[in-house]
Amino acid sequence: MMPHQPKDRRMPGRTVAGPVVSSAHLAAGASPALSEVEFGLILAGHGFHRWMVRCMAAAGRPGMSVTEILILHTVRHRDRPKRLADILLVLDIEDAHIASYAIRKLEEAGLVVTGRAGKEKLVAATEAGAALCAAYAEVRERLLARPLRAAGPGEAQLSAVAELLRGLSGFYDQAARAAATL
Repeated sequence: MMPHQPKDRRMPGRTVAGPVVSSAHLAAGASPALSEVEFGLILAGHGFHRWMVRCMAAAGRPGMSVTEILILHTVRHRDRPKRLADILLVLDIEDAHIASYAIRKLEEAGLVVTGRAGKEKLVAATEAGAALCAAYAEVRERLLARPLRAAGPGEAQLSAVAELLRGLSGFYDQAARAAATL
């Protein structure tokens, strides 16, 4: 009797030879499925970064980096100035210089303004920054959200994936701390 062969969801009638991984030597350990997830994260991460840059270009601002786009959206969130420390925390950026450089570029472009509250650096979106975020949201809605809603996973599935990814990030952070002590 043949072992169960998983079906390829993209091509009905075809089967997958085994786990889809980028490094078979990593899939040979205690959790082959974890290697599948990691390969999915690699592809999803690159695809998401490519999407953000292209979406921002379609919204009218080509040439922005992923970090600049993430910071602009974070600063625009709830229309309140954000402390640099909070931006670093929310986006999980370890190197403050990377964020500071991106903020400086955003400020030069007129998309954010910076100020101080005591010793804390504050960053807020300008009207131009808010308008660009709105244009990005419109492009995202038209090119990604609507087609995904029509043909992709439902809202409950997307929320479950988001919860899983947030949970996995904790395991990876803990493992990184442990690896730093070896």
